[in-house]
Amino acid sequence: MTSKNNSSEVITNTPRHIAIIMDGNNRWAKERRLPGLAGHKAGVDCVRSVIEGCVELGVESLTLFAFSSENWKRPPLEVKGLMELFKLALDREAKKLLKNNIRLRVVGDKASFSDSLQKKIHHVEALTAGCDGLQLNIAANYGGRWDITQAARQLAEKCIANDLSPSEITEESLGRCINLSDLPEPDLCIRTGGEQRISNFLIWQFAYTELYFSDAYWPDFDKKHLKTAVQDYSGRQRRFGKTSEQVEAEQNA
Repeated sequence: MTSKNNSSEVITNTPRHIAIIMDGNNRWAKERRLPGLAGHKAGVDCVRSVIEGCVELGVESLTLFAFSSENWKRPPLEVKGLMELFKLALDREAKKLLKNNIRLRVVGDKASFSDSLQKKIHHVEALTAGCDGLQLNIAANYGGRWDITQAARQLAEKCIANDLSPSEITEESLGRCINLSDLPEPDLCIRTGGEQRISNFLIWQFAYTELYFSDAYWPDFDKKHLKTAVQDYSGRQRRFGKTSEQVEAEQNA
């Protein structure tokens, strides 16, 4: 589904959990003859608008794909700039998150980050751990295949320790080891920038997630675009393997 202007429609069904692949920063900068990092800096400002939009809509959880495990392949100068920008954003936004009752969690292989960045992440996570408003999850050095692999490793270690038998491994036990297993699975995934793929993001969690693709580059995506995506989602029927008739019967029961 690509973006369209539905701003006048009424939202009847708000997703509990929204995931966003924030794409298009470099192309946004290139069109303006700016360095790539300028697009990433503009993208940080966009995050604030989308967070505000989620709070206004009553969304419970927001997961943002900030840096994939494949992004280390980018030019070293860009990667260095992204890490510095991440640290700066954590410093700048920590107190605002706490003030607005927003809990921050960073999911991904954090061991690959510098010690100073790991300390900043731990500080903001601890600072906002008691917040029970919007649950803001930042996927950084994250990959869906990595997530499933680390979950399988946890179960394998339990088997080695004789705490678990291979025959006892189920979809549910593996799912409990996947990141964000304590939250509802994403109802809606939005990808900006015009590309139509999920790029190794939350591939376990996306089993029944609705997908929405926006042509807007991430620095241009704001809460108006978010509302349009949610309006589109609210008009869809989610069947989870059932027929339309079954779903309608359950809704009318």
